[in-house]
Parts: sequence; C-alpha cells; structure tokens
Amino acid sequence: MTGSNNLVSHEDNIDIRRFLIKIITNWPIFVLSLGIAYSIAYLINRYTEPQYSVNTTVLVNEEKKTTAELLVAIYDKFGPRKNIDNEISILKSYGLARKSLSELDFSISYYVIGRVRESQIYKSNVFNVELDSIRPTKKYYPVYITVLDEDHYIIEIDKDFKIKKTLRFGEPFNHPQFNFTIWLNKSKYKSIADDPGGYKYFFMVNDINTQTNQYRNKLTISTLEKRGTVLSLSTNGPVAEQEVDYLNKLSEVYIRNGLDEKNKAAINTIRFIDIQLAEISDSLRKAEVRLQNFQLENKIIDLDEESSAVVDKIQNLLTSKATAEMQLKYYKYLKDYLDNKTDYNDIIAPSIMGITEPILNSLIVELAEIYKQKAVLNYSAQEDNPSMNMINLKIQKTATTLKENVNEMINSAQLSLKDINGRIDNADADLQKLPVTERQLINIKRDYDLNNTILNFLLQKRAEAGIVKASNIADNKVLDEARVDNAVQISPKRSRNYMTAIFLGGIIPLIIIFLIEFFNTRIIDLKELDRLKNCNVIGSIGHNTKSTDLPVFENPKSALAESFRSLRTNLQYLLRDKNENVILITSTISGEGKTFCSMNLAAILAMSNKKVLLIGLDLRKPKIHKLFNLSNEIGLSTYLIKRNTKEEIVFPTNIQNLYVIASGPVPPNPAELLETELMETLILKLKKEFDYIILDSPPVAIVTDALLLSKYSNTNIFVIRQNFSSKDVINLADEIAVKANMKQLNILVNDVRIPGYYGYSYKYGYGYSYRYGYGYYNYEHEYYGETDKPKTWKERLKNWLGG
Repeated sequence: MTGSNNLVSHEDNIDIRRFLIKIITNWPIFVLSLGIAYSIAYLINRYTEPQYSVNTTVLVNEEKKTTAELLVAIYDKFGPRKNIDNEISILKSYGLARKSLSELDFSISYYVIGRVRESQIYKSNVFNVELDSIRPTKKYYPVYITVLDEDHYIIEIDKDFKIKKTLRFGEPFNHPQFNFTIWLNKSKYKSIADDPGGYKYFFMVNDINTQTNQYRNKLTISTLEKRGTVLSLSTNGPVAEQEVDYLNKLSEVYIRNGLDEKNKAAINTIRFIDIQLAEISDSLRKAEVRLQNFQLENKIIDLDEESSAVVDKIQNLLTSKATAEMQLKYYKYLKDYLDNKTDYNDIIAPSIMGITEPILNSLIVELAEIYKQKAVLNYSAQEDNPSMNMINLKIQKTATTLKENVNEMINSAQLSLKDINGRIDNADADLQKLPVTERQLINIKRDYDLNNTILNFLLQKRAEAGIVKASNIADNKVLDEARVDNAVQISPKRSRNYMTAIFLGGIIPLIIIFLIEFFNTRIIDLKELDRLKNCNVIGSIGHNTKSTDLPVFENPKSALAESFRSLRTNLQYLLRDKNENVILITSTISGEGKTFCSMNLAAILAMSNKKVLLIGLDLRKPKIHKLFNLSNEIGLSTYLIKRNTKEEIVFPTNIQNLYVIASGPVPPNPAELLETELMETLILKLKKEFDYIILDSPPVAIVTDALLLSKYSNTNIFVIRQNFSSKDVINLADEIAVKANMKQLNILVNDVRIPGYYGYSYKYGYGYSYRYGYGYYNYEHEYYGETDKPKTWKERLKNWLGG
C-alpha cells in the first residue's frame, strides 16, 4: 500500500499550474540569473583574447598515369583519396612546418599589457628585439618593457631574477640567461608619443620545436569536395595577420618542395655531366693545342685517301670506346650510389647517359617509385608500422636485384671495352704501315676527335637535362591565398555567448525550481490530500502573521480567526449529539501546530458562549501552562496520582468561558497514567460540566498516548502543516484510521500561506460544499476589519490562477 501511494505521490509531484505559479512568483530570481549570465557573457566577450581563423585553398594535381594505371584507377575507388591523404600528411608534417617557421620571423612574440588582459601584437611593435647569436636567451620567459621616451626604456624581469633597469635603445643587455638588444621602431613610436608612459609591453623568446608542434596541431586540412583534390587549409590564432603569413608560407614551401623533388634527378644529372665536362674540356684543349702545333711545324693540312680510311676506322672504334667508357663510369657511379646511399630519390636515370637497357631502367624506376612511397609514408607512419616494414622489404629486395644487375652490366661493359681495345690494336697495326709524319698526325687528331665527340655528347645530354629541369613545373598550386580581410573571428562568438547566457540564465533557475519540486517531500499542494481514503479534511488554518499564540482572541477580525470560525462551523456537523463534545487533537511530530490549533479552537468555541475546557495531555513535554501563564506544579499528572482533586486542577483563563487543565509535573509513566480508570472517570465527569473538551495530545509518530486517548474522544483532528509535514503523513493518517480504529479521524491543514491558490473545496455527505482558506470570504467588500483582497498585481495573478 505504501509503495503504491509513493508512486502516486511521484506522479502528482509536479503540477503544471503550480509550477507556473512558482516561476511567476520567483521572477526576481530569473531576472537576477539573466542579469548575472548576461554580465558574464559581456565580460567574456569584452576581455577574452579574440581568436581568428584564416584559410587558403591548394589544388593537388594527381600524377600522370600510364594507360594501364588509368585502367586500374577506374576500378580503384580509393586510389585518388589515398594520394590526397598522403598530401595532407605532408602538409601536416613536422619538417614542412619547421621549414616554414624558419623562413618567418616568429622567434619572438610581442604583447601589449592592457587594463584587464594582454594582447599579442605583430608587425606593429614599438620596439624590435635582436637576439645575441652566440649567447642564449631563456625561452618563454616574459621580459617587460616600458617605453620612457625616444631614447630610453625600462626593462623588468620578475619572479626569480628581480631585474629592473633603465637602458638606452640599441644598448646590449647581457645576463647569464638573457642576451639581446632592443631597438626602437620610431615610426610606430610616433603614434604613442603623446602618452608613451601609458603603454607597457613584454616579449618572450619562442622555441622553434615547441612552436612547430603548436602550428602542426592547430592546422586543419579538409577537402572541399568528397572526391575532389582541392584542399582547404585553415589555422587560427590571436593575430590574424600572423596566421595569414604562416599559412601562405606553408603553402609556398609545400609547392616549392614538390618542385624540388621533381628536379632532384635533373640536378644530379647536370652535376654528374658537369664533372665529366670539366675533365673532357681540359683534355680537348690540350689535344687541340698539340694538333695545331704539329700541323704548323710539319705543314700538313690533310691526309691522303689511305690514311683517311685508317683514321675513320680508328675514329669509329675510339667513339665506341668512349661510349663504353662513359657507360662504365655510369655503372660504377650507380654501384657506388647503391652501396653508400640510404635513399634513392635523386638517382640518375640510365636513359640520360644513352643507356637503353630495359631491365636496368625498369629497376631504377621501380626503386625510385618505392622510395617515393616511403617518403610519403614517413609523414604519417612510425618506423615499426606494418606498411613501413613492407615498403622497406620491397626497397631492400629491389635494391639487391638492381645491384646484381649493375654488377653484370659492369662486367659486360668491361668485356665490351676489352673487345674494342683489341680492335683498336689491330687498327694501330695498319697505322704503323703509314709514314711516320702521317702516323703522328693521325694519333694527335685521334685524341682531339675523341675528346671533341665526347664533349659534344656531354653537352647534348646536359642541354637535355637542363630542358627537363626548366620544363618541370609544380604539380600543386595555390588557388586562393590566405588574406587578413577574409579572417573570421571564431572566439569569442559574441552572439552565441549572449544567446547562451539568455538560455542558461533562464534554464538554470527553471531546473532548480523543477528539482526542488520533484524532490520535495513536504506537503505543499493541498491536492495531495486527494489521496486520503479513510479520512476527511475538516478545514485549513492560515498562516499566523501576529506575534501572539492566541490570534483568534487578540485579533478576532483577522483572516486567521475566520479560518477557526470555519473550523468551528464544520465541527457542528460532526458533533451533532449533545453528548458528543470531546475533541482530540494530535499530529505526527512536534512543530506541526497541534497545540496552537488546540488553543485557538478552544478560544473560538469559548467566544461563541460555550463553556470549553482545554486539557494538556502531553505529559512528557508540558507547554500549555506557559502559553496561558499558569503554574505547572499541579495538573493532570498530580490528579492521576490522587494528589489533587478535579476542582484543584481546573484553572480559568483570561478568555471568558475557557478553562485549562495543565499537564502537571512530568511523570515517569505517562502512558500508564492515561490508561487508568481515574482518567476515564475524569473525562466522564468533565463532559457533564463543559460544552466542549479539547484534548491536546502528544504526536502519534513519537508516542502512543494519542491512540490511548482516542477512546475518550468523539472526534479526532489530525493536524498537518503545509510545507512542513512529510507526504508520508497522508499514508500514516489512513493507516491510523484503519489499524488504530480512531473514529472520525479528520485532517486539519495548518499554516496555509498563499491566498486564493491553496484554498481547497471538500464535499461531505451532508450535501454541503465548504471552501477553506483565505478565499473563503474573499468578497468585493471587507467582511471584517481586515481585508484579504490582493493588493499587488502578482497577488492578483496568483489568486486568479489559483481560482
């Protein structure tokens, strides 16, 4: 039964109309909450350092693919996406961020100190700091500067160093931890020259490693289209101009690095050819000088037909030998490169040197491509990543195969060179048959023609490599540069903060009121009494605003007195027989107003010319005698132990027709005394002498005295105090009415405070309808001397809603 009732209690816990009235009556709290929230939002918007977001867009062009690769890409839905992800990893890499910062002047951060907060400044510094390149300066430690005039400033370093010194601009400041020189920016100083003393600054030296990680972490990259290759780069910070510079520099370095990667092979080829050209040019110059001198000395201009044939044969063999030697040099270069290099991104392709060996070419292209994949993976993967391990295995396998192939090519070139040398020796035998002068001329011219052929070959290859380098353009390009005028303030968001303040300012009091209502265990709304099954509600008593305990006597025209008159009227319907004149009043616990109701009910009955007796039956905590200024030396307890007579314990009061029996001294056995025949006899005698007897009993939840006394009463009143008594009291009253068999157990609601709203109608079986509370006599005119009409608009609204 109790569990069911508790469930009902929770279901009825929140009444919409009462909840709305709570909101209306607590409107000052809402106004205060909104004011505080709005003020906080204003302070946040006013004094929080703004954060600006800037962005740029970069077009990433996909690498040109072969026909076979394009056919594979058609069926590979993740192919282009994978390439974009790699480019994003490159853009967010540590190396790219550090290189970008090293090309910018971000080593020092400058701040101006305001009244509330510090603001970072950039490119508008009144002074510039030049760090000592040899001696260190402590990182991220504030150094305060106060500009005095065009020549002097004060430097302050607080906390551990306690430095304060006046220096001249341009004068070096040296300290074991700080070494720098400060220069005044005169053009910026003129703008504050009228009040230079009002500005105070500080600067901090940044650590490039920390700064690099900061910029990497706050860089955001996204694609503008799901399958597109346009990347949007954005970053944020307190100074939009500084973020714009960083973003543009990052894009510049990214595109430049991509172009540098494409040019590496061409640059290495040109470098290799230049080395060969330097050697050949020197040999050619010497051969040319020898040829000229020989021709002048011997006056030989040309050779005869036989000699020319021998020369052509030898020349062809020497050209083949030069080609073979160049190829051998390339193979040896390649072998040395593979033995000593750890990366293969700048290897010279064989085709540059006129080598068309397909296997060698394909292996070099494959190795360069695999290493390129590893370079991209390095930006996003750790060394022990499975993908990285797989790439390393492929590089190792391909490099091993390439080394074996190069060794074979070296052996083949050496054999080819040996064969050419043998054929040259045979041609030299034919040369020996010619005259000595012609033979000497042929040998000199042979050296000259050989070097000249090689030189022309190298010059041609260098020109080709130069054309390749010049024709290389960056795969990627910037579509829209970051601009200061496109910067967006992302923090604080003023409108959102104000809207949030309005929302929270309204919702927080609402939630608090809701939680108070939801978790409330006290009886507030008299609708809770609808759960009563075995008891009737006999009336309600208003709140006592007076300082007296007998307001019905001292203020008979008050609303409170009227509520007791209403109770008196209702008792007439319950005590219809002349012999039914004993009323027992009890409550659950102390503090619910049981004694207050007993006294005032007795007083209001006596004021209607009825002889009334009030008996204080709370033998454990006597109280009534204090309220009537009576002695407690004799009373009910002394009568029950036969120490005093009935006549001796009945005392008149200052209220006509009202008499009181005090509790008397506290006995050791109050319950046993109240069960004696002497008590029953006393009640029977008193019923004959008085029109009404009011029994002020102890609380039923503490002691059982009230249950024992209920056999003497004709009706029982159970006092419940609004906003004080627990909701479980309703269940307790129902249980007492049934289990304790208390006849005519009626509920009296005490201390009803809100006019109009808490009035409640109860209908009895007599066919009458009574309305209790202040609204009982709320007419258009003053019924008694004290008006109950609502005086303010808030009271009128409550009264109307409470109806």
